[in-house]
Amino acid sequence: MNPLSIGQVANATGVTVETLRFYEKERLLDAPGRTPAGYRQYPPETVKRVMFIQRAKEVGFTLKDITELLSLREQPGTTCSDIRLRASKKVEEVNRKLADLERIRNALVRMIGKCEGREDLSECPILEALELE
Repeated sequence: MNPLSIGQVANATGVTVETLRFYEKERLLDAPGRTPAGYRQYPPETVKRVMFIQRAKEVGFTLKDITELLSLREQPGTTCSDIRLRASKKVEEVNRKLADLERIRNALVRMIGKCEGREDLSECPILEALELE
């Protein structure tokens, strides 16, 4: 197959040219070959790799996590259980974040419940609750 320009990879994956350059800089993508004029020429497999990165980001993996996943994918001896462990840790992280968000939500609901919205600003229960030490 013919090599792809950076614009073609961007169009095929739905990311920007700047994102592709960033992924290259962060070594998520191998540095592509270049034309004599200096234009990047990506192998067609790059589209699949960028889509992998995007899907991994969508489920909460950081770029550091993705780098590790890509590295593990290429390491001899890596098993599916190694990847499963990474995904399980990500679920634990998401659960911690959800618990934090639930705590924040409950605190806000309590503050709102104490405010009728008719108080003078100097007596606003929400502002008072935020000022407590």
